Amino acid sequence: MATPPPDRATIDELLGRAQAAHARGQAREAERLWQAVLAAAPDHPAAHNALGMRALERRDFAEAERRFTAATQADPGAPALWVNLASALRQLGARDREETALLRALEADQRHLIATIRLAELHEQAGSPGAAAARWANVIALIEPLPTKTPGQLGVLDHARRYVEQHQRRFVDVIEAGLAEVRAGVSDRRRIDAAIDVLLGRRRVYLNQPHGLHFPFLPADEFFDRAHFPWLPAIEAQTEAIRAELADLLAAGAPGLEPYVTMAPGTPANIWTPLDGKLDWGAYFFWKFGTRIEAAAERCPRTAAAIDALPLADMPGRAPTAFFSILKPRTRLPAHTGVTNARAILHLPLIVPPGCGFRVGGETRAWREGEAFAFDDTIEHEAWNDSDQLRAVLIFDAWNPHIRDDERRILRQFFTVADASGLDPGSAGRVAD
Repeated sequence: MATPPPDRATIDELLGRAQAAHARGQAREAERLWQAVLAAAPDHPAAHNALGMRALERRDFAEAERRFTAATQADPGAPALWVNLASALRQLGARDREETALLRALEADQRHLIATIRLAELHEQAGSPGAAAARWANVIALIEPLPTKTPGQLGVLDHARRYVEQHQRRFVDVIEAGLAEVRAGVSDRRRIDAAIDVLLGRRRVYLNQPHGLHFPFLPADEFFDRAHFPWLPAIEAQTEAIRAELADLLAAGAPGLEPYVTMAPGTPANIWTPLDGKLDWGAYFFWKFGTRIEAAAERCPRTAAAIDALPLADMPGRAPTAFFSILKPRTRLPAHTGVTNARAILHLPLIVPPGCGFRVGGETRAWREGEAFAFDDTIEHEAWNDSDQLRAVLIFDAWNPHIRDDERRILRQFFTVADASGLDPGSAGRVAD
């Protein structure tokens, strides 16, 4: 009469005794008990794995491979078993089979850290920099979010970062050399250079993030081409006169200068809290939300006349806005986005000491006194004055040049109707900040 197979409780009892013996350092007794498990259940993956680990300790790598292979055949969905098999194959110098085992581990768990590290090491040792950099980048993505990291993980993370950075520099050098000739024949490379920088990971793409009116389907460009504003030379030609009036205003103590950031009482703390109600970022308005400030026009008549001659945005109760923007020494404006892409914001730099800068999206520019530029302020931007002197810029808004005249006319009428209705709670017509 055939002997019935042992029940699950018997196998579990043998495994428990084997693990206890191993913990006590009784290696021979542990091996005997694991062998007893296999005698009762020849395909038991845990017993094969345990005997494989003992073989690794004895440096019997061929036996370890045999045991781990049996374990993975019994439980192919367990990534740890494939990683252990890969360890034995590495010691045997079987790189192709090691890679296959590690890939099987990742098939079971794409976020398995040890398998990812081992693959990265394997590709690095094999002289496959592209594959190695991709795997090391995966390692970075897995370790960086961990709330606590072991010293070993920190060491691996440091190596991964250095390898990826060095690989990226080598790749960039190759690309730059390979494109040098074809680039030389292109005069305006701003867009294609940005596209290449995105491909190389040196730049990210910033999108419009208005917190008011979003005009769809407009190009999301950080800085507008000057060709859209053929009248810029006219205002630039007034730089000296405008700066002289600003200097007189500052010498008189800047009466009428007000904090640009003024938040309602009770506003929760946010990125603007450090500047709230302070003249660290001050504004002297000539136009504010579509209203002309007559006192400013009387005080600085040449500046007011220069502004009034411009084709500014005109949205009832909302635009134009034009002002001297004063940034005190050692003042930084946080990265932020504006309220609507229906307009373009223009800067005419007047006083720019060294140490000042301005970033829109992925492009940083230096202000140059007397050289105006236009940008889309619904793309993340920031400004700083790291000098010991104040920085002053004339800021004003014009229509986004990609909006047609008939669209502007309809938009103006929308604001007029919305305001006159008394029904708009404020959100539909909100395009001023």
